[in-house]
Amino acid sequence: MPWRICLLSAVLLAVLAGVNLHPQGGPQAALADLLLAQSWWPRLVLALLAGAGLALTGELLQVLLRNPLASATTLGVSSGASLMLILASLFAPGLLAQGMEWSAMLGAGLALALVFCLGWRSGLNPVVLIVIGMTLNLLLGGLSMVLLLFNHEALSGLLIWGAGSLAQQGWDGVRFTMPRLLAAGLCVLFLLPRLRLMGLHEATLRSLGVSVRAVRLSGLVVAVFLTGSLVSCVGVIGFVGLIAPNIMRLAGAARLEARLLPSMLFGALLLACADQLVQAVDAWGSAFVPTGAVTSALGVPLLLWLLTRLRLAGWNVPAFGGSALRTRQAPSLAWPALALVLAALLALSWGQLLDGWQWQSPFSADSLSWRLPRVLAAGCGGLLLAVAGAILQRLTGNPMASPELLGVSSSSAIALVLGVFLLDQPGYLALAGMALSGAGAALLLILLLNRRSQFSAQGVLLTGVALGALYEALRSLLLADGDPRGQQVTAWLSGSTYYATPSGSALLMALTLLLLPLAFLLGRWLDLLPLGEAASRALGVPLQRARLLLLLLAAVFCALATLVVGPLAFIGLVAPHLAYLLGFRRASSQLLAAALVGALVMVLADWLGRQLLFPQEIPAGLMASLVGGAYFLWRMRRGN
Repeated sequence: MPWRICLLSAVLLAVLAGVNLHPQGGPQAALADLLLAQSWWPRLVLALLAGAGLALTGELLQVLLRNPLASATTLGVSSGASLMLILASLFAPGLLAQGMEWSAMLGAGLALALVFCLGWRSGLNPVVLIVIGMTLNLLLGGLSMVLLLFNHEALSGLLIWGAGSLAQQGWDGVRFTMPRLLAAGLCVLFLLPRLRLMGLHEATLRSLGVSVRAVRLSGLVVAVFLTGSLVSCVGVIGFVGLIAPNIMRLAGAARLEARLLPSMLFGALLLACADQLVQAVDAWGSAFVPTGAVTSALGVPLLLWLLTRLRLAGWNVPAFGGSALRTRQAPSLAWPALALVLAALLALSWGQLLDGWQWQSPFSADSLSWRLPRVLAAGCGGLLLAVAGAILQRLTGNPMASPELLGVSSSSAIALVLGVFLLDQPGYLALAGMALSGAGAALLLILLLNRRSQFSAQGVLLTGVALGALYEALRSLLLADGDPRGQQVTAWLSGSTYYATPSGSALLMALTLLLLPLAFLLGRWLDLLPLGEAASRALGVPLQRARLLLLLLAAVFCALATLVVGPLAFIGLVAPHLAYLLGFRRASSQLLAAALVGALVMVLADWLGRQLLFPQEIPAGLMASLVGGAYFLWRMRRGN
């Protein structure tokens, strides 16, 4: 069966290649032959080599970590390599002269080491590793976005490469990739007798004289080497390393030695087919389409298909927040409320101007007309995300749920981007409607795909992986195409409050105050739903209606927040946990505490973003992502 799938993929590749090859006659024949020899054939061979290398990397990581969802993409390894290359391009271009692969390997190795350090205490729990990888992807993506916003001209060429481009002007890429792939393959062949035993228990391996640590370290070095080499040559291309091994596993190749070669062959053919589709689109239209973005977009439905078929039983969500503050009575909300007021006064009255730091009255005309709209927009955005996150965590019974990790914010951003590009001068209400439709579609998809598993952690998080990858693919397409609207939309979705107006902020605050009481009216349902379907139904909760209303409310909150803070902020994940750690356990009190904490974090993030690199600004959404992502990774380290 695995070889049949590879054969069908080869037939598909032959058909697509035949469509793209157009024989030329007359004076254009010589030029066509030159392009064929120096561009088309090198590109095809490189696609086959890169696809095989990505599949080999995914197979290695999945075997070594005993995790069918491990890959360079889901663990943040590719993001680490890409960020390090961006940093080297800006601040140490001399390093690139020694070879781009070394910088990429350093970034990939550091990212993987961080994932290991944070997930080691959990016993490399698959759910924990995927959550850490998703968080790391968002965090490193936020750092890359900051560098991009401030150095767009210098990094314009790097954007096309970073989106995953296989365009070639000769055989240099093939000559670079082939020996490295052969070296990695020989190392895997040497480790194969030990790798096939990695499915056994560690005590059994030790009794057989196998050093688990040595095998794992050797295999991870090979994976980092191959990832760095491929990223430096073709950019970030996701999903091949995740999809290819799992397709072969589902096709019946249970043993590693029976799966390794078919996985590499299928990965090679999969990437080559995706690249042939890209070339067909390029020939049909004038827009540049990166191969990596198309591969991610094609991988999303495959990942959702795998979601219902992979055997993920036994993946337990680790206890999170077990060290929460124990109190005999409900804590007071006065302290977070007071902190929010003080943060708002700080943001209104103190900041940098052209002549240095200045303090002015928070009620002055300048503060009320320029700073107050930004403070209101940031505070309302953080409040909405925090309440949405608390609702989703209680609704799914999953403490790792949030609009960011579940892909709800990403889907809302996708709909927003499509609205900007497809609608003629869309207004605020039209964009809000598009954002709401995107968030609602994501929540409906989560509900449909994970209802049978009762919203298990792995299923819900995998859906978020897929939706987040779809957003990243769309963002890569916009950035690589060079459309001026793409840069504007990217800056907007990064969460800047720069364009906040008094009327817009007033409208957002009115909508927030109008919708917030609805969450408290549903507080009883949020207290009972985490008990399970049977207990909730016995206590009088109308399950279908309750879930639909709560999902709709969370979608509205996410849509409004995305208009302000973009899809990156971690407020929806961090704020409910902070409220829990402060001692707010009942739904109504946790919602209110999370709302205050979320508003506080966003107001401070907006103020810090305006001051740190003055006169340039770090958007509030990106600033909150950097702080919130770092905090959550620290909590994962302590909580596990």
